[in-house]
Amino acid sequence: MSPVEAVMLGAAVLLLVVSAYLAALETVVTRCNVVRALRLSEEDRRGSAALLWLAEHRASCLNVVLICTVSARVGLAALGTVLGLALVGGGVGVAVAVLVVVLASLLLGEVTPRTLALRHLEATGLALAGSGRLLVRVLEPIGRVVVTVGRAPVPERHEVSGPYASDDELRALDTDEEEQDEELEPEERAMIRSIFELADTIVREVMTPRPDMVTVAADAGLDVVVGLVIERGISRIPVHDPDDADRIVAVVYAKDLLARVVDGVEDRGWRDLAREPTFVPETKRCDELLRELQESAVHLAIVVDEYGEIVGLITIEDLLEEIVGEIVDEHDREEPLIELLDGEIMRIDARLGVDDLNEVLGAELPEEGWDTVGGLVFGTLGRVPVEGETVELNGVAITVERVQGRRVGKVLITRRDEPEPVESTS
Repeated sequence: MSPVEAVMLGAAVLLLVVSAYLAALETVVTRCNVVRALRLSEEDRRGSAALLWLAEHRASCLNVVLICTVSARVGLAALGTVLGLALVGGGVGVAVAVLVVVLASLLLGEVTPRTLALRHLEATGLALAGSGRLLVRVLEPIGRVVVTVGRAPVPERHEVSGPYASDDELRALDTDEEEQDEELEPEERAMIRSIFELADTIVREVMTPRPDMVTVAADAGLDVVVGLVIERGISRIPVHDPDDADRIVAVVYAKDLLARVVDGVEDRGWRDLAREPTFVPETKRCDELLRELQESAVHLAIVVDEYGEIVGLITIEDLLEEIVGEIVDEHDREEPLIELLDGEIMRIDARLGVDDLNEVLGAELPEEGWDTVGGLVFGTLGRVPVEGETVELNGVAITVERVQGRRVGKVLITRRDEPEPVESTS
């Protein structure tokens, strides 16, 4: 064997080792979910941070692994063919080279590394995560280009945008039952998905809007404030300037008010119990706000827009409900957001999010520019609607049932068989 042939043989062996590494890495990424990676991270295991990063960027990792695997296999096949011709010669040499490359690729480049990775999934993941994360970060731009070019011939996008679903699409798509992690109940899986979505949700989407806020004037009597707290069943109440209801100056806690009543010193008033309010922008991400409220031990924040005007309030309970679902206590007397009247008509509270309505109906109502069904009606009409007015969008008829001042209170939803153009009738 000549020196050149020896170098080529060494390169072929190296490509085989690379193929085995990529097969093990792909097994780790596809089988080690975020929950397991989070548990390892909490245990402060070495390599757990990189493993968690790979689990959270699964689509990008799989795209890069796909490119590297194909490149390694093509290179291995080319080197094997050249070596077969050089060492054996003729058609026999090519046939021998193909047989050796196929067997080596299947046994040493696929079956063996994947089996070992599955038997020792956590250990393999922790060992390969660091190098895998570096590989993905370096080659991710190339992966994006390849995926973009590769999906160009596809006429429609359908459910996914490439050979592997994007990170957002992976969170949204439901996997087959046999692919579900046996350690997770459906409720737990839904909760984990909600945690992911919390990072993409802004405060404006979950806050209590300004018209629904319960506030009290700073010069109100103690009996008025306590009565309001008892009547509405709230534990914290914003305090506004007596001359300007839109200027929140403090927040008072029910437990402080009740302690004052028990002390029997009502003549002292209650303004000394007021606490400094916390203000947050309406465009703040909910996951960031939840961490900040936890760190500062604050349970209620006042939401302001870009001009500093108060647009609502948000509590830790509002944020937790985005993860665990609606929390109802003995004081809640809210009407249901969705009420089925018959097989075709639903009564909807206009505060319901457009995305939630789309999920219920399986529709594609536009979500840009507004968050609620009421906002959709306002935005489509361009004015305050009147009761009985109907808006038709993408096969869904929205009839305004109740208007409260300048707000849409209730709407009736009817699904049409065929989409119709946008119009309004009264």
